[in-house]
Amino acid sequence: MKFKKILCLIMVAMVSSLALVGCTGNKSNDAKNNDKVKVTMITGVGGINDRSFNQSSWEGLQKAKKDLGVEVGYIESNQDSEYTANIETAVDDGNDLIIGVGFKLKDAILAAAKNYPEQKFAIVDADYGDKTPDNVTCITFSEEQAGYVVGLVAGKMTKTNKVGFIGGIEGVVIKRFESGYKAGVKEANPNAKVIDQYANTFTDSAKGKSIAQQMYSNGADIIFSAAGDVGLGAIEVAKEQGKFAIGVDRDQNEVAPNTVITSAMKKVNEGVYNTVKDLKDGKFDGGKVKVYGLENDAVGLAPTTDKNVPKEVIDYVNEQVKKIVSGEVVVPKQ
Repeated sequence: MKFKKILCLIMVAMVSSLALVGCTGNKSNDAKNNDKVKVTMITGVGGINDRSFNQSSWEGLQKAKKDLGVEVGYIESNQDSEYTANIETAVDDGNDLIIGVGFKLKDAILAAAKNYPEQKFAIVDADYGDKTPDNVTCITFSEEQAGYVVGLVAGKMTKTNKVGFIGGIEGVVIKRFESGYKAGVKEANPNAKVIDQYANTFTDSAKGKSIAQQMYSNGADIIFSAAGDVGLGAIEVAKEQGKFAIGVDRDQNEVAPNTVITSAMKKVNEGVYNTVKDLKDGKFDGGKVKVYGLENDAVGLAPTTDKNVPKEVIDYVNEQVKKIVSGEVVVPKQ
């Protein structure tokens, strides 16, 4: 009896052991044959079709889907209060990487990174310096350089010696655009004056129209806007009045081909794409702040610039770019 009992216990142990081995084997195969890398971006309030940095970020993800075979998606934020809930939704959906687009998501991404230390995050246009969590990579740009090169164009092309700058919501990123722009205008044309105003919004295009109308009536003939939909309103007024405008982030010449003479390109799409590629390659750079600038062709004049800007002006700008890259010229950030 005792022998049969011992034999039974041995057989149960063997069966249990085989079952455990079977489970372990399945988990190993799952890890080896992972599902597609899944990435979701949380937009700023401008939305996915803002013709600016949200749209550029999405274009980067679409390229990653095409080139790298990753699964991509986005969650639109209609107001600032939705950021935290949208991030929670992305976490619950089992994303490998969650990207917050815009400096206004800075606090929400930081809080989520602390609450979910195993979840990987990235944020565009914000950084936490040496306090960047190990599960976050920051995608930043030298906006002052982008502002500087379009400022050179504005300074050379103004006929009235008055140009404008419209900012969305005042913050580090937009102030860098403004600072670079003013420095570029001054370098190209010491006699030119920059009229500036902030709209305190990125979404109110009517506000952009109102500010632009006032600037143009006060003698400005070129306006550079770093302001999302507000800037689109300014471009609309420029088109109506036969004035010039300068776009931002993406090449906005398509909005008004004969009006938008150039754009301060900030290739957010490349920053996003490179971050996803690093993740896919097992090289996610958590705890780091990546800065993209003129030295790696991540900011600069839009490719359509030569449609509306004289060659001698473009040549002049290119010479100045060489000086910046070499360190001979340092563009102020504020």
